[in-house]
Amino acid sequence: MGYSLERREAVLKKMLPPNNRSIAALAKEEGISDATLYNWRQQARNTGRLMPDSDNTPVGWTSRDKFAAVMETAALSEAEIAPYCRQRGLYPEQLGAWRTACEQANDWSRASDKQLKAATRADRKKMRQLEKELTRKEKALAEAAALLILRKKLDAMFEAPEEG
Repeated sequence: MGYSLERREAVLKKMLPPNNRSIAALAKEEGISDATLYNWRQQARNTGRLMPDSDNTPVGWTSRDKFAAVMETAALSEAEIAPYCRQRGLYPEQLGAWRTACEQANDWSRASDKQLKAATRADRKKMRQLEKELTRKEKALAEAAALLILRKKLDAMFEAPEEG
C-alpha cells in the first residue's frame, strides 16, 4: 500500500521537535508499520534532513544529525539561532558545544599525537628512574654477597681444627 507524499511528510514532521514522537507511538497512532517509519526516517536523513533518533533529548541525536544542525546554523546570527533551537528543542549552548566539537574534530590527530608524545616522555623518564634504582640495588646485592663470602672465609680461617 503506497502512502501519499503529503501523509509521509506529515508523519515525518511528527518525529521532529517539538513533537518528538517515537516511531512506536507513531506506528500505533497512524496504523503504519514500524519498519516503514524507520525506512522513511532513513530516507529523509539520506536527503540531508535533520531527523533525530527516538530519544526526545538532543543527547540521543546521532553525530551526523548534530553535524547537520551545525551546518544549518553556520550562517545564522544569534537572533536567528534562537528560533531555530526552539523549533528543534535545542539550547544554543548545545549547538555551540557541537560546533566546537566539529571544529576540533580535524585537530584530533594532532591532539592525540601530543598526548602520545607526552605519555612516551613520561614512560622514558620512569624507565630511567627504574633502571637507576635497579643498578643501585644490583650493586648493593653484589656488595652483600661479597661481604658474605668474606665472612665465610674469615670464619673458616679462624675456626679451631676439630680434634677427634
